Amino acid sequence: MDVSNAFLHGHLEEQVYCQQPTGFVDDTRPEHVCLLSRSLYGLKQAPRAWYQRIAVFLHQLGFRSARSDASLFIYQHRDATAYLVLYVDDIIMTACSSALLRQLTDRLRAEFAIKDLGPLHYFLGIEVVRRADGFFLHQRKYAHELLDRAGMLNCKHASTPVDTKAKLSATDGSPALDASFYRSIVGALQYLTLTCPELQYAVQQVCLHMHAPRDAHWTAVKRILRYIRGTLDFGLSLHASPALDITAYSDADWAGCPDTRRSTSGYCVYLGPSLISWSSKRQPTVSRSSAEAEYRAVANVVAECSWLRQLLLELSCPIAKATIVYCDNVSAVYLSANPVHHRRTKHIELDIHFVREPVALGHIRVLHVPTAQQFADIMTKGLPTASFEDFRSSLCVGRPDASTAGG
Repeated sequence: MDVSNAFLHGHLEEQVYCQQPTGFVDDTRPEHVCLLSRSLYGLKQAPRAWYQRIAVFLHQLGFRSARSDASLFIYQHRDATAYLVLYVDDIIMTACSSALLRQLTDRLRAEFAIKDLGPLHYFLGIEVVRRADGFFLHQRKYAHELLDRAGMLNCKHASTPVDTKAKLSATDGSPALDASFYRSIVGALQYLTLTCPELQYAVQQVCLHMHAPRDAHWTAVKRILRYIRGTLDFGLSLHASPALDITAYSDADWAGCPDTRRSTSGYCVYLGPSLISWSSKRQPTVSRSSAEAEYRAVANVVAECSWLRQLLLELSCPIAKATIVYCDNVSAVYLSANPVHHRRTKHIELDIHFVREPVALGHIRVLHVPTAQQFADIMTKGLPTASFEDFRSSLCVGRPDASTAGG
């Protein structure tokens, strides 16, 4: 659903004045100003006023706000359940029955100017294809427009989005001719990672140099665009499954940054056979060993898994099993379970306590996995074509008619 003129529905809690609009100035009192009774587009208060208005109305309908996500509203009354996700003026709603869905839609339409767009097929640039076994999400139109804007529609395809060489330095090459264009393209690439998790690492690397891009960095961006040109039909598959177990893979590339020697940590999280969360991020501090870098990566994915478990609990889908976190560093696995403190681990003691608590409660288990089966490798470094394509399939990424290895 789409809300027409959403911000105009908001009620202002404070007094806000504005100049008389051009063409509607009172000739007898031209120095007077207007007192606003509703929020207008352009006001800093407008987004908050609109959210408060619709949130209050949804609470009147019986919805409650989720603690895990402020944009999620949950309706539960006896056996009736409905979920509503709000993004500014765009709404996705689903319910346990068509009758409940119609009832809630009619109540919303009676209060706001809402356009019912029918079954979900397009949302915020993401195209949704319904299949018998779930959904297929892709951004073909968005990617095509991005290639057109970058002048790369007819470029030669690349098999991977990044090469296997060392990470780029901030001083490689000469300054880029058009830094603002670089930032525009890289910013657009970030949104494309919503359905292309295999791009996460490559995009994260070029994002590190947005403040002062150079020719070598633009070359890396063009490599990503060449890969996108050859994979326009690719997308993310979400498979329907009764399985509610969460499985995560965590990895780190120790001291990979040539300028700061910070490590890159990455993870991917599966719910049943479907990939639902992933990340590639440079760590905020320098790690003095590979075990420390890997353990910081484990702490990041444990935080994400804890949030997902809380979210699923609010959705009335509690996770009974422990979440398995796979790591390919034996020392990091031992650190998660060994309660003995040592002065050599004092500098990462906060991460150690953070991971050990859910491990002790039985919510998390950290296990070792061979590097050849470490799917999070694709989030921390460039891989050869064969390994990249294998891991890409494991991330549930492929063409609409292709099967993926899943989690």
